Formats: sequence, C-alpha cells, structure tokens
Amino acid sequence: MKEYLVIRLAGEHQPVEWLLADGDGTRRSGVSTGSLEQAAAASGDRDVIALVPSEELLSTTAEIPVRSHAKIRAALPYALEENLAEDVERLHFAAGVRQENNRLPVVVVSHAKMSAWLGQLHEAGIQPTKLFAENHGLPKIPGTLSILVDNDILMFNDGANAEFVMQGLKPSDLLAIAGLIGDTRKDGAEKPKHLLAFCTAEQNEQLSHDWIALRSELDSVDVNVLPDGVLPKLAVTVAAGYGVNLLQGSYGKRTEYAALFKPWKMAAALLLALGVIAMTMKGVDYYRLSQDESALRAQFTEVYRQIRPDDTREVADPQAMVDSLRRSLGGSAATDVFLPGLRELGVALAANSAAKVEAISYRAGVIDLRLTAPDVPTLDNIQKAVSASGRFQASIQSTDQVADQINGRIQIRESGS
Repeated sequence: MKEYLVIRLAGEHQPVEWLLADGDGTRRSGVSTGSLEQAAAASGDRDVIALVPSEELLSTTAEIPVRSHAKIRAALPYALEENLAEDVERLHFAAGVRQENNRLPVVVVSHAKMSAWLGQLHEAGIQPTKLFAENHGLPKIPGTLSILVDNDILMFNDGANAEFVMQGLKPSDLLAIAGLIGDTRKDGAEKPKHLLAFCTAEQNEQLSHDWIALRSELDSVDVNVLPDGVLPKLAVTVAAGYGVNLLQGSYGKRTEYAALFKPWKMAAALLLALGVIAMTMKGVDYYRLSQDESALRAQFTEVYRQIRPDDTREVADPQAMVDSLRRSLGGSAATDVFLPGLRELGVALAANSAAKVEAISYRAGVIDLRLTAPDVPTLDNIQKAVSASGRFQASIQSTDQVADQINGRIQIRESGS
C-alpha cells in the first residue's frame, strides 16, 4: 500500500507536525514536530500530503450540471459569487467528487493564501502531491453529526452537505447556530440522533458539562479522546483519499515532458542523426543526378547540332526531337510493332491452320499480309483473333476467289495509330 507523509502546516516559520499514513487509512508512525526542512528530510521518496488551516478556507457544495472538469472550474465562480464577499478573480475554486445527491463539494480560498502555503513548502524543498483543508480530515458519516475540537477551533459536518469551521464556540453553540438543537431547530425537523466528537483528554474535561447538555438534546453523544492530538485522525482520512484536493487548475501538477522523454533521449538522437544523414544523401543523389542530366543534355545537343545544324532551338524535350528525326527518316515514332504483331499473328494462324501466309511486309509500323484460305470466314477469324489482343487492329483489305481458294490481304497496325 502506498505510504504518504502528511504534514499539518502552521503559521509561517512556525513548527509543523507530520506523520506517516497508508493509502488504506492506517497510521504508520508517531507524530513528529519540527521545521518544514526536517519534515522534508523525513519524507524520503514518499508523496507528501499537506493540510492547511481550515479557518482560512470556505467549504461548501454547489449544484453544477456539467461533467467536464474544465467546465466545472469555469462555472464555479459564477455559481458561488453571490455568497462570497471577495472578488472571484482573487479566489481559487476546487471541486471534489460528485455526491449521491448530485452536488459537488467545493473549497474556496484566496490565491494569496495558496501562494503563501506553496511558497513555504517549495522553500523547504517539498513538492506536495495533494493539498487539503484540514477539516476534510474529519470523516463524513451519513446520518451522524461529527465535530472535531482543536483548541478553540471546531470542525463540523452533518454527514451530508453541511460542512464548516467555527472559532471560539462550544459544540452546543455550534449546533444551535446550525439549527440542529434548541430553540433554533426548525419546526418539524427531525431530531438529530447521533453526535460523534473528537478531542484531546484536556478538552474533553473542559467540555464535560457541554457533553452532558448535548446528551439531553440528542439520542447519543460519543466522545473519542485523541491521545496524540488531532493530526493522526485528520491524516488517516485524507491519506485514504477523502477530501477536496486544492491542487487543481493552475495549481495542478504539470506533466514533466523532459522527464518522460529522458529514457528515449539516446534513441531520439540516433533517429534524428539518421534522418539528417538520409536527407543529406538524398540531397547528394539529387545533385549528382542533376549534374548527369546536364551532361547528357549537353552531349545530346552536340550530336543533334551535327545532324541538324540549321536547328538552333533550345533542346527542351530530347524525346520529341528523336521522334521527329525518326519520322523524317520514314520510321515510326511509336514502339516497334513488328515482332509483337507477328506473335499475335502466329497465335491466330495456329487456331486457323487451313490458312497459309504467301507474303509479309513491314513499313512504318504497319504489317501487310498476303495469304490464302479455304473461305472468307477463315480470313475473318484471323482478323478477329489478332484484334482481340487489344494492342493491334487487323483489317481485311481485299479478297479474291481463285479456283477453290480465297486470296486475301490483311493489314495489321497498332491500335490507335
């Protein structure tokens, strides 16, 4: 189970208290007192939870229908500003876990106080994981009134929505002001049944008459004496995860990206170096190919000028000039079709073996055939077979009847030419 160091802050430069507690709410050490620097030394590698004076904050609830944390933080100042005497711009709002009645527990504190507390901790080398109002260490028990007495400070909750701190009062006075006992109790309101109180032995003795008075007002009053002071009770509650963490919004923990990427630093450097090398090699290849292209273009231009000395145009498209030369010499600018055409013709003749080739010629991309066949349909079959390849187009140019044979002429050319 994770172990925390819980520190209870006091005034600036005043001694503080601390102890160790588990996340399951188990106390793991006695209470120590000393400076914040001594508390920092005791923390070791543990996470630190800091408790701040509850009389410096306002604990309340609010009904905020939105669910997004960012939207809740944005809405809280407007939802509570009518109940606040100070300008909301100077206040920090923190929300806890939504309750079953759909209300949010909220803590309001000034930015000045937050800066002072965090400044104390940071100066001592402490980076707290959580920051709680100390009254949130008083457990909430449904159907039970809870009071914790800390010298002249009274921390109270009713197990539901009501939660506040008062100073200089007796527990009976606090309950009367809250409208839970005596003449101030609302008409028809159900009489509170149970009070659970926490205090030191000395305070228990001082309040003995008040406990007797409260027992006449309530069904039961259970007083728990705290032999080691109030910190152990507060610490085990907040260590178990109860309360509203004040470290939200601008005070929330920031992701340390440098620490996250530190294990990958070497791999990232190698990857970057590889990328730089690859880009450099591509640049070198491009430069070399550009130089080769320029040399070939110059060589082509020199040869072309020897063939056509009168053509002084810039050589922009060598392929087009070669095609022009081939056409002027009676050749075809198209790809040679003779051998591929003969291959298609051979396939067609194999399927029509009664036909015989008498003569064949090739010029300017066109194959001319003279052949004999027993009938015209045989010639037609050969023409269709050659054209079926898609690359060539065959056409019957003429047919003559000689005795019992048909003399025919077929022309084959590349499709589209």
